[in-house]
Amino acid sequence: MGIAERLRSAGCVFAEEEAQLLLNAASSPDHIASAVERRVAGYPLEHILGWAEFCGLRIELDAGVFVPRRRTGLLVNEAVNLLSEGAARECRDGAGAAVVVDLCCGSGAVGVAIASRIAGLELHAADIDPAAVDCARRNVARVGGEVHQGDLFGALPPAIKGRVRVLAVNAPYVPTGAIDTMPHEAREHEPLWSLDGGADGLEFHRRVAAEAREWLRSDGNLIIETSKRQAAGTALILARAGFAVRTVRSEELDGTVVVGRAP
Repeated sequence: MGIAERLRSAGCVFAEEEAQLLLNAASSPDHIASAVERRVAGYPLEHILGWAEFCGLRIELDAGVFVPRRRTGLLVNEAVNLLSEGAARECRDGAGAAVVVDLCCGSGAVGVAIASRIAGLELHAADIDPAAVDCARRNVARVGGEVHQGDLFGALPPAIKGRVRVLAVNAPYVPTGAIDTMPHEAREHEPLWSLDGGADGLEFHRRVAAEAREWLRSDGNLIIETSKRQAAGTALILARAGFAVRTVRSEELDGTVVVGRAP
């Protein structure tokens, strides 16, 4: 049985494409055999390859680190749109570099994707997971940003408090009771704390909304990825925290974000 056939029999939808990627990455017959065995056993393809494709970029990815999803491209798109809108005004006013924060950054994919499309940012990324931080530092270094370890805002340097132009957040939002319904490769090979958002999936959204305004500029924006089903709940949380709220949905990316503008 060929590699593609083995992958297809294991449930890989894009078996031919995955087989070619594994072959391209293999350094020896033993290497490809081991890689195929791991994929058939349910390891994420990105962990086997050591990288993930995200927003047209190759993001380094270590085993055990959250795999960036295609839908999160909507979070990047909204951040870029907001930064582009403010660029002309900031240039006219003589403001310094726009400060962008990628909170719950995982591999740093969101921050890197934003910085690759908007030049001259002051980028900060943060995560509580040491493995994610190590991985993110390699990725974020490519765009001149900094990565910090800690719990949400507790990780960020005090010097950027009140200066953040865009706060991009892909915090865990899967309800605890729904974790068991997720694909095997996510449940078994990504850290639980990168998935579990509490009883209703919105625990981290509440925590972020409660402190975000202290870190944002007067015209700053908070962008939170959520699900289509949970969007109304996320929007209500931001509205109660004093934000002017709008929800953005992309059927093409199957992504949903809630944007809160500081009053």
